[in-house]
Amino acid sequence: MSEPRSAPTIGQLVLSRQLQARRTKAGLSRDEAGKLLRVTAATIRRMEMAEVTLKIPYLQILLPAYGVPDDEAAVFLRLTDEANRPGWWQRFHDVLPDWFSGYVSLEEAARTIRTYEPHFVPGLIQTEDYAREILTTGAVGRMTDPHRIERHVALRMERQDLLTRPDAPAYWAVLDETVLRRPVNSAAVMRAQIDRLMEVAELPNVTIQIAEFSSGHHPGTYSPFVLFRFGVPEVPDMVYIEYLTGALYLDEDSEVSQHMEAMDRVVAHAESTSRTKELLEKFRREL
Repeated sequence: MSEPRSAPTIGQLVLSRQLQARRTKAGLSRDEAGKLLRVTAATIRRMEMAEVTLKIPYLQILLPAYGVPDDEAAVFLRLTDEANRPGWWQRFHDVLPDWFSGYVSLEEAARTIRTYEPHFVPGLIQTEDYAREILTTGAVGRMTDPHRIERHVALRMERQDLLTRPDAPAYWAVLDETVLRRPVNSAAVMRAQIDRLMEVAELPNVTIQIAEFSSGHHPGTYSPFVLFRFGVPEVPDMVYIEYLTGALYLDEDSEVSQHMEAMDRVVAHAESTSRTKELLEKFRREL
């Protein structure tokens, strides 16, 4: 039986989709593929949906049966071996919930990340002190063990390397004014956090906007969400919505398109980047 895991890497998602395409092209059903491995059709489905790890011995049976030439099969097996290597974030498996492991995997592979946040500064652009206070006070889930809190802070800080790596994704964050008005710990912590926002806003791949109270209601007022877009056609655009004890991952076209439309309207509703810089400076002076 193939081994389940908390969240697939982007490579596993792509290879699983390609494996399904190869089976379909060969004209084999999942039942027929399962008989080759002496497993059920449900196991084949789980392999093709990246719900389990692709095992090399299984692929060595399936690929020839799907009519994949030897040279292409060798490449597929090599890529599978690479994709099955644990992501760096799995070092934090002791504190990383299964439902959030998927988020980190998607974040790591995305070419574009767009987020609306009405409550807190997003994790990718938080300072260490801000992150620690949010986690300590239980603002995003109940957490009381100091060791676990520090592990979560370390994970959050390591995630931020994403924004400055050579192949960094485009990152676009719209923050409600509430994010800056809500005190987190002390004025010093908030000033440092605003400094951090102004610093990352200077990166060529980062855009930050503020939606002011005075501009009224807008489509994103209801809840925070994140949009992911990837550089491979096998992986669809996705929406991530987090709640107190878990998260939703949406990839249906109708749901994704509605969130994209909402994000476009939020971006148009929010202040320009130059005005946002002025507001950040203003909020900092007021602290």
